[in-house]
Amino acid sequence: MEELNELLQQRRAKIEAYQQAGVNPFANDFKVTSSSAQVVEQHAADDKEKLEDCELSYSIGGRIMARRDFGKAAFLQVQDGAGQLQVYVAKNQVGDEAFEQFKKFDIGDIVGICGVPFRTKTDELSLRAKKIRILTKSLLPLPEKWHGLTDVETRYRQRYLDLVVNPDVRELFRKRSRIVSLLREFMLDNDYLEVETPMMHPIAGGATAKPFVTHHNTLKMDLFLRIAPELYLKRLVVGGFDRVFEINRNFRNEGISIQHNPEFTMMEFYRAYATYQDLMNFTEEMICHVADKVCGGLVIPYGEKEVDLTPPWDRLTLKESIVKYGKVEMAVLADPEQLFNYAKSLGLELDAGIGHGKLLAEIFDEVVEPNLWQPTFITEYPTEISPLSRKNDENPDVVDRFELFMVGRELANAFSELNDPIDQKQRFVKQLEEKAAGDEEAHAMDEDYIRALEYGLPPTAGEGIGIDRLVMLLTNSASIRDVILFPQLRPEV
Repeated sequence: MEELNELLQQRRAKIEAYQQAGVNPFANDFKVTSSSAQVVEQHAADDKEKLEDCELSYSIGGRIMARRDFGKAAFLQVQDGAGQLQVYVAKNQVGDEAFEQFKKFDIGDIVGICGVPFRTKTDELSLRAKKIRILTKSLLPLPEKWHGLTDVETRYRQRYLDLVVNPDVRELFRKRSRIVSLLREFMLDNDYLEVETPMMHPIAGGATAKPFVTHHNTLKMDLFLRIAPELYLKRLVVGGFDRVFEINRNFRNEGISIQHNPEFTMMEFYRAYATYQDLMNFTEEMICHVADKVCGGLVIPYGEKEVDLTPPWDRLTLKESIVKYGKVEMAVLADPEQLFNYAKSLGLELDAGIGHGKLLAEIFDEVVEPNLWQPTFITEYPTEISPLSRKNDENPDVVDRFELFMVGRELANAFSELNDPIDQKQRFVKQLEEKAAGDEEAHAMDEDYIRALEYGLPPTAGEGIGIDRLVMLLTNSASIRDVILFPQLRPEV
């Protein structure tokens, strides 16, 4: 810390020296005309002889990442938003006064450079500086070995520093942006309308989750940060928009892990006159389209294994998956007492009054989910845990729903929507009873949503896809914090 304070004082002294010399160390009047990538692209094929006759001049701006001094000349590595470019700075090219100022530059400073392209003796495309000036003086030094910033806590807390010194991280977030763009383009190409719905809700709805609470002073009422946009999107289908989607931020007051962040991104979409089975095919097509564009194929690495996205993906009912991975007979799953005893044998801590559907879900989470590495659709979820889903016509104990799993975690959740207002109200009442019994994540009653259903929601299917988890998959990232620019962290000690 003492060494850092000394460096900070040295750089503050340089600021004062610049100011006394009439140089603004935080200037904002330099015009950048090109990026490093544009210079490289323009002259990548030009040899040394051709560049000797080049009269093109470029103005670039960027951060000094490395420098090698040779008395009256120096080589810099300058980094901008597009990449890096080597710059040669010589006293006889920039002039005595500018070179004296240049000698005070530190690694981490942001500079403006005007120069012409050339190739060095080692044939590296570079820029010969004709002018160079300080644009932003950095006070804090970059890590000594800037390419090796690996402390995870520092990387997440100081993402700006992580982005400066780790090119792989910059590339990951460029890839994230491309994934989101491809999803949006796919939806628009399939005639979906992009919409925006409220992020502050008077009633926390659309999912079973504990919300964050805020307060509106003028209205004198509590509001909830949205846990899902579902009920608002379905209101729009009632209103006549047959295909809608929203790329949205959701907030859930839950634990933090490598898979969970309290603030996360989803894409949620609804299609009238469709079923959950239609959405299974649509989801296969969409994710394969994005993966092929981003990863260059459908067999992608994840950790030490591979994921094969080639359709068709496996489809199992929830009970079939428990039988397969839990090594248990189907008859056990139908008998409440045997099922409870089986769950206890797995070491699950359970309330004696737990419902049959919830018990099946607990067992699934324990014995099935971690084993679903290749893409798998799980269907026929219990009605008890699906308050917004349409009951199956042949078996009302289950709903027309699927969840998509890959690499041992859920990636998407979809179902044929419950559009019977009478049934929906009864489900809400049941949820209220569970909330009164202590379930903080049970769904609240939404009378206006019931009213919307009473006007008529056409047969509809809807789905939510976790974008953060999809980005994790397509960038081979082990933690959700790696794919969120500013993940939630505990207070810094």
